Amino acid sequence: MNAPPVPLSQGARGVVQEVVERHCALRGWKLWAVNARSNHVHVVVDCGEVAPEDAMSQFKAWSTRELRSAGYVEAAARVWTEHGSTRYLWQQESIAFAVRYVLERQEGSRG
Repeated sequence: MNAPPVPLSQGARGVVQEVVERHCALRGWKLWAVNARSNHVHVVVDCGEVAPEDAMSQFKAWSTRELRSAGYVEAAARVWTEHGSTRYLWQQESIAFAVRYVLERQEGSRG
């Protein structure tokens, strides 16, 4: 990281979750789970033919615009890291495990 991290407040996390939900609906993607934390965001999504890296970039761009518009982050603030972790989930069990992890196991962890 080239700058200090930008923690997401409760309100900012709500904005990010809403943005992901709206973007998935707009694109016709199946959103399985989203959990915005103070220092990271998890999304489980079936984005069809779109590469997960491209979906992640879209989520980051749309979220950044909304966070700035809502006054949660300054115009010059860098909100996200350069990349992020993307995983392809090929089996229904893998999707179910990821959804459980994102929705249930994140509550007591980092932020």
